[in-house]
Amino acid sequence: MMRLLARPLAAARRLFRREDGNATIEFVLLFPALITLFLMVVETGVLMTRSVMLDRAVDMSMRELRLGTLTPMTADGLRDSICSNAVIIPNCKNVLTIELRSISTTDWSLLGGATTCVDRTQAIKPVLEFSPGLQNQMTLVRVCSIFDPFFPTTGLAAQIKLDNSGGYALVAMSAYVSEP
Repeated sequence: MMRLLARPLAAARRLFRREDGNATIEFVLLFPALITLFLMVVETGVLMTRSVMLDRAVDMSMRELRLGTLTPMTADGLRDSICSNAVIIPNCKNVLTIELRSISTTDWSLLGGATTCVDRTQAIKPVLEFSPGLQNQMTLVRVCSIFDPFFPTTGLAAQIKLDNSGGYALVAMSAYVSEP
């Protein structure tokens, strides 16, 4: 009776000792995690590049505005300047909002409240204050741009606060004093 049971048990032991599919199992278990990590790194790199380029474009445009070489000195002129300096902002003129506000040096009231960004789900654009300031007056600038994530289903994009249209906001701020 023992001999009859020994053969199937030995065959079962040989089956479970085989290591033919180990690499496949490891690949199936680890590949999704590694791809998700890779896509998160790419998404972070794109986000940081866009943020740095937006900051750079705002700084270059503020220099033109501060020195008085920006013509015309309007909201659209400043938007055109920022968009020409920020080469990697897709559809720049439609996703960028600019707020300029002079600062009183007696009470130092800064730009308050949440940053107003473009709502891409509505055709109406927000109206923000655009006051370039007088000579020797400090002016704060806040620029907001909306971007779509490259990989919206990865872990990083799932953690970013998205608006109604599925984009995330990047904000750049600067300050300048109008020179005489």
